Amino acid sequence: MVDRDSLMNVMNIIDEFTRERDWEQFHSVKNIMTSILIESAELSETIQWTSPTKDEVLSDPELTGSIEDEIADVMVYCLRLCSILNIDPIQAMSQKIVKNRAKYPINKSKGNSAKYTSYEN
Repeated sequence: MVDRDSLMNVMNIIDEFTRERDWEQFHSVKNIMTSILIESAELSETIQWTSPTKDEVLSDPELTGSIEDEIADVMVYCLRLCSILNIDPIQAMSQKIVKNRAKYPINKSKGNSAKYTSYEN
């Protein structure tokens, strides 16, 4: 998994960037969550009217760069929200994987894209 110190270092850099610009006043939970949604939409917009394969994306440096930029924006806002709410992102992701393993047992979910509710009980 990701090195916790490196991720915490990135969060500290994001927090410092925010403080240096006196933007903390704008970083309410609602505003950051809204920003995550907006940036996620911008990520989707990079391929809005196309359906490129993985190989097609990788062979297009401009598209790959656009996707990379939008992923970075989403991740920066997610990490900023973690910082504001004192959430350890590594711990949160690890706990979610444990929950998902329980919701999606291999014998029921392997090769199946259905939501877990379709095969509960």
